[in-house]
Amino acid sequence: MLSKRLASTAAICLLLAAGTAACGDNKGDNKGDAKTGAGAAAAPQKLDTDKLSAQDIEKQAKDALAGATSLKIAGSIVDEDGKTEFNLAVDTKGQCNGTMSAGDKGQFEIISDGKTTYVKPDKAFWTNLGGPNGAQAAELFKGRYLTGPATDPKMQSLASVCNLAEFSKKIVEDDGSDGKAEKGSAGTVNGVKTFSLKVTDTKGEVSTIHVATEGKPYPVRIEHTGAKDGNGSVDFSDFDKPITVQAPPADNTIDFSKFENQIKSA
Repeated sequence: MLSKRLASTAAICLLLAAGTAACGDNKGDNKGDAKTGAGAAAAPQKLDTDKLSAQDIEKQAKDALAGATSLKIAGSIVDEDGKTEFNLAVDTKGQCNGTMSAGDKGQFEIISDGKTTYVKPDKAFWTNLGGPNGAQAAELFKGRYLTGPATDPKMQSLASVCNLAEFSKKIVEDDGSDGKAEKGSAGTVNGVKTFSLKVTDTKGEVSTIHVATEGKPYPVRIEHTGAKDGNGSVDFSDFDKPITVQAPPADNTIDFSKFENQIKSA
């Protein structure tokens, strides 16, 4: 299900990324719609919310998301461990840049050019999540990026965060929760005209999907409530806009394998 998968996927990706960094373990067709498409068309496509069923609208949103070549995802998830936030631009080439944070536990920057992934935790992140040597790590690696090829098993969780194809697949696949979509109402999200769908699953968890009604029917916001393993809100924007990634200079990076050795002796 589109709605149920989003919150859990975002939270899982953040946790995987945090573990790796700290512990070692369809083009748009409406140029006028700057936030939901990058192409050009004489007249914007419109979603006929009167004639389409809630299930049809949800399917169109799934298909649109699955066909996006790039997008920006920003939001937050709250669970028993606290609040996590993310702000990332990702594409289907494995490129990405942005930040992910764990509240007062700190944050880290992520950069990937599709071949190599770079992670730069801040001092708070190192200190709180770096284990017994966290304080030493914070000083030793201050301002530097951990790096490694996307094929490195210890960097794969980060690489998957930056792979839009993998990320969107996890979000849109059916999770067997048998939630039924119901029509909501028209609205506006970040300047985009939308129509909402409400999905309640068998566990009583509620998701609200706000679907763009002009241009491609992208989901532009998904809100999730009533879950024990993560509630929150995520916004999607900048669909199909090219991402510019600039790798950090070599003298400001440290290979992950070397990092492991240094952290043990810190």
